[in-house]
Amino acid sequence: MCADQIELAVLMYRQDDPQKCTASRLVKFRLANEVRRIPNSFVVLNPYSDKLLTASDAMRFKGICGIDCSWNLASKVIRGSKKYTNNRKLPALLAGNPTNYAKLGMLSTVEAISAALYIMGYKSKSNDILNKFKWGHTFMDLNLDILEDYSKAFDEDALRVIEKEYFPNYFL
Repeated sequence: MCADQIELAVLMYRQDDPQKCTASRLVKFRLANEVRRIPNSFVVLNPYSDKLLTASDAMRFKGICGIDCSWNLASKVIRGSKKYTNNRKLPALLAGNPTNYAKLGMLSTVEAISAALYIMGYKSKSNDILNKFKWGHTFMDLNLDILEDYSKAFDEDALRVIEKEYFPNYFL
């Protein structure tokens, strides 16, 4: 897939330290657009969604939108809202960011968008956005094999099998 065929957006709630905000850096480097309203043609990365993001979503959506908010307030901001209709949850991954290093599912906005890009087949663009962060390679070091397997799964059932193989204790 061609890396320019997908747009990136972030919906920013500005609840974290601006110096550590990965979404604002994506906007600063013009790798993503800040939006106030999420386009209907974009997949919304929502950790509370019932649906998993799969490789086949690349054919359904023309963009990816990350919701940038504090993990401490995420359930209130995201879970309580019904306005996001194209919700997808990422399959299990380890965070590579310094704040939540190696915590399952506690990804920064850039990690979430990078993972979505990789799973949807935009592997080069996935790496490009991580290169703006000193620790970006750490996320890939921790997750490259699993991301590669996730990118080959075209339905949720296949993804769940892969999740259980990599994280058997998490999915008891």
